[in-house]
Amino acid sequence: MATIKERQTAALRQMLNLNESQPSTISYEPVWKVLVYDRFGQDIILPLISVKELRELGVTLYVQLHSDRDPIPDVPAIYFCMPSEENLDRIRQDFQNGIYDMYHLNFISAISRQKLEDLAAAAFHSNCVASINKVFDQYLNFISLEDDLFILRQQDCSAVSYYAMNKGDIKDSEMEAIMDTIVESLFSVFVTMSAIPVIRSPKGNAAEMVAEKLDKKLRENLRDSRNSLFLGDVSGAYNFQRPLLIILDRNLDMATPLHHTWTYQALIHDVLDLSLNKVVVKEASGKSPGGGARSKAKACHLDNTDSFWVAHKASPFPIVAEAIQEELEQLRASEDEVKNLKAAMGVDNDNEAAFTVMDSTAKLTSAVSSLPQHLEKKRLIDTHTTIATAVLNSIKSRRLDTLFELEEKIMSRASLDRSIMDIITDPESGTSEDKIRMFIIYYICNSQMSEVEFDHYCSALKDQGCELEAIMYIKRWKAYVKMAAAPNQYTGGGTKTVSMFSKLVSQGSSFVMEGVKNLVIKRHNLPVTRIVDEIMEGREADGQYRYFDPKQLRPVNDPPRSNLSQFTQAIVFIVGGGNYIEYQNLIDYAKGKWSTNPSSGISSSKKVIYGASTLDNAKQFLKQLSTLGQELR
Repeated sequence: MATIKERQTAALRQMLNLNESQPSTISYEPVWKVLVYDRFGQDIILPLISVKELRELGVTLYVQLHSDRDPIPDVPAIYFCMPSEENLDRIRQDFQNGIYDMYHLNFISAISRQKLEDLAAAAFHSNCVASINKVFDQYLNFISLEDDLFILRQQDCSAVSYYAMNKGDIKDSEMEAIMDTIVESLFSVFVTMSAIPVIRSPKGNAAEMVAEKLDKKLRENLRDSRNSLFLGDVSGAYNFQRPLLIILDRNLDMATPLHHTWTYQALIHDVLDLSLNKVVVKEASGKSPGGGARSKAKACHLDNTDSFWVAHKASPFPIVAEAIQEELEQLRASEDEVKNLKAAMGVDNDNEAAFTVMDSTAKLTSAVSSLPQHLEKKRLIDTHTTIATAVLNSIKSRRLDTLFELEEKIMSRASLDRSIMDIITDPESGTSEDKIRMFIIYYICNSQMSEVEFDHYCSALKDQGCELEAIMYIKRWKAYVKMAAAPNQYTGGGTKTVSMFSKLVSQGSSFVMEGVKNLVIKRHNLPVTRIVDEIMEGREADGQYRYFDPKQLRPVNDPPRSNLSQFTQAIVFIVGGGNYIEYQNLIDYAKGKWSTNPSSGISSSKKVIYGASTLDNAKQFLKQLSTLGQELR
């Protein structure tokens, strides 16, 4: 079955083929065209279709909608943008200026009837009605980052952020607008998947509002049988293959987004800010005229075409470092083999007659044929060497290995090797942000902390130059949600420490790993994964989660007990922002690496897709908490 990323990519390819199915014949010649997109459309396309693939699809030029554009006659133009008033004004301006001879208008989400009529009137007054080929509602208002990971938006992500939903002066109309934006995107997800989900959500928070609105929108679309977008889904209300949508609120777990991590992908997102599968790394490039170090920015794209990334993105960093070193050694061996080709063929030392023409041709052909794969492999390993070196520098300068180990013990209620106060007062243990993150996790997981003890920690943090606004907000949040049982949510986590990279050091690794702990991650037990496991297995407490089935004629409050454990595919969506730590934890759960009963030996056959309104690293999330804390003054 096609993944959500594959389905969205196929829809984009069809759009770029002027909304016609692309022939599979080898002799197929694409129609040359211009692609015009807004920032939202650019973010959707960027992780899915490369520049090379755009060329193969006949896109000779791709430009921003609001950039200065010259008229291009005799070439069709494909527009891919949101149906906002600002974008529609610019399209009407293009009509008046006659920039293109043929317009193919594709809106990311559905355009309203009124806006469509206004656009038609503008085309009529500009005398270009005949130039408009078709208008399409694409329902692609989300960003697929991986086969099992999507977010709602990158541009203007603050509009659906945790801060936007939890600020103190938010109006009901603003909250309704945020919920409508989220529902519109989730609706696009299921139109793209051609599936109608069964929806579950907890009660009394933003997740419940999203679930109610999405259920209503799906029902309205199903009710109009002539225009329904799910005509291909004729399955019954209790079909086993229907996906389960679990909508959760960020407030159910505030510790995980701030947790220092130890896996490759999550570390890159934390310390280097991975965005839309691209990370920009600063690397040394000599000395500046003033004598200081000069650096240049290098953009690195990480996607499924990179075999090393696919194999190691969820691996602990020590394993990644060792794998890079092994790959480098293999490349050196291959290079030595090529360099010795002349000697192996007997060409050196005036010994040209020592080999036959057939032997030399075979060896030369083998070397030449393997050269492109060798160069591509070298490029990928050089990229990961650059990234891993930057990550390692952050680990060593901020002592991220120590912080990760400490936080794992806090969340699993294990005994600590060092006191929290010792970490706070140690100038070498992380930045001020690292200490704030560590203390917030400790505060959330410690239900016995007195007011005097809390003030003592805050005073020590302030002496270290830490801003306390985020802590003040968490204090208010903790009192509001009554997190007395919080420590139990993380039971079962933890780490263990093994030998200190002896293999890498002994082999002369390019990564100087001395002083960095080799931590092996044990089984995780994050709150989101626990909830997903309970709901998919039908073990949640009665009445704890709302139940919505858009296919049922009448809404029901309680789920049928016979239908609770029939789901093998789940889409988990976090209202208020997600993170790579939760994503990787859920994927491990789906692969059977995580289990509520690990001794059973039963492997999982589940499929889990993780989605979030935004994907925030700890720095971005902490900034939102700080802003909320400032508003409490």
